[in-house]
Amino acid sequence: MRFSGTGLATLAAAFVALTTSAGAATLPMGWTGVGGYGAASPNGVVTAPPAYGPDYAYVTTAGGIDGVGSLAGYTTGTKNGSTLTTNGFAANAGDTLAFYFNYVTSDGSGFPDYAWAALLGPGGTDILFTARTVPQGDTVPGQDLPGLAAGVTLSPGSTAIIGGAPDWTPLGVSTGSCWDVGCGYTGWILMTYTIADAGTYQLEFGATNTNDKDFNSGMAIAGATINNVPISPVPEPATLALLGAGLAGLGAVRRRKA
Repeated sequence: MRFSGTGLATLAAAFVALTTSAGAATLPMGWTGVGGYGAASPNGVVTAPPAYGPDYAYVTTAGGIDGVGSLAGYTTGTKNGSTLTTNGFAANAGDTLAFYFNYVTSDGSGFPDYAWAALLGPGGTDILFTARTVPQGDTVPGQDLPGLAAGVTLSPGSTAIIGGAPDWTPLGVSTGSCWDVGCGYTGWILMTYTIADAGTYQLEFGATNTNDKDFNSGMAIAGATINNVPISPVPEPATLALLGAGLAGLGAVRRRKA
């Protein structure tokens, strides 16, 4: 074993509150997770993201649950992990989905932890990319894991690890630790993807410990947008009806006063 998130103006504000997050370092409204996940302010090796910062969401194997966080068909050596899922959001064919990510790992050679991002939609699940601990070379796509989905672009295209013991609080007891060559972080990388079909979608992110539960890994996520507009929850029909009735009522009052 190894050691070491008045009137018409008021209703408009209420609608915004239903579709966006509020407060510092809190997950966006409607995002849920299993295991180790949350929101954080810049700390250690994870600086403020290039856009829509300074806070970000994250998923981590610290606090991971046995059998959670792995990709179907790639469970060899899986020990524990976590997932983070966004709210549902609407998109049209040809829309551009984008977000920033930063893969961070305290594990190294012989213990290929990994993280991933998937798009859940009307056609099923598309694995957008995987990131994996590797002694040298690019972390994305992860070695022996699915490659980039068709239509995915990364900027920068090079995803080699910035080596060293990563100081990042979401790693829990592993913050500031390094098992071997391969530990470190990628820095912020922009992923863009073209939506193929109109529908309602969710993004899901995962992080997995491989071969043992020591030396945690994780991924920071920020700036999830559709056509440069932050993704917002699809309102429930009852919520839309309530807001519509309120707006109609205010309109009637204004007409009577006029």
